Amino acid sequence: MSLDQPTGRQPDHPVASQFPARWSPRAFTDRSLAESEVMSLLEAARWAPSASNHQPWRLVWARRGEAAFDAIHSSLTGNNLIWAGKAAVLMVVASQDSVTNRAGEEVANRTAAFDTGAAWMSLALQARTMGLAAHAMGGFDNARLASEVGLPAGHTLHCVVAVGEQGSAEALPDDLRAREKPSGRKPLDEIARHGHF
Repeated sequence: MSLDQPTGRQPDHPVASQFPARWSPRAFTDRSLAESEVMSLLEAARWAPSASNHQPWRLVWARRGEAAFDAIHSSLTGNNLIWAGKAAVLMVVASQDSVTNRAGEEVANRTAAFDTGAAWMSLALQARTMGLAAHAMGGFDNARLASEVGLPAGHTLHCVVAVGEQGSAEALPDDLRAREKPSGRKPLDEIARHGHF
């Protein structure tokens, strides 16, 4: 499957090709990932920017064929159950909700979700450079997933990421096949303002 620049995702201003080229396919081949490949993905997430260098992101991963993979997959909801089980790896992305401040007090980390999003994007772009696809999902049973991965108290689940080699859309059911294409983006003037909102 080609990872060339998807049609219809042309930026209005010059950017590195990795940004418009990244999208979230649902079709995967049956290729497995070596642990070393998974480590490269996690290493990219590790180097994401972080407020005060707290690095609040926490990731739990499993490869297809492992009991932990099945446990994560069983926590997904809706259409995610149909396609995500074909991925080579499922990763749970969470964050630690508090930090110890300079005074030694445990306080809420108000940038935890923001920083964890940066880690996810780093992972997604690394996947792309490795010829892989990464698709983050918010459709999961929160309580079940927390139980399956042993989520510690004081942590928040954000998403489950399916990673693998992109497969043919023909392998998907009709309704998902019709959606198996890169989505567009809002124009800049809808998301960015000069000086004030």
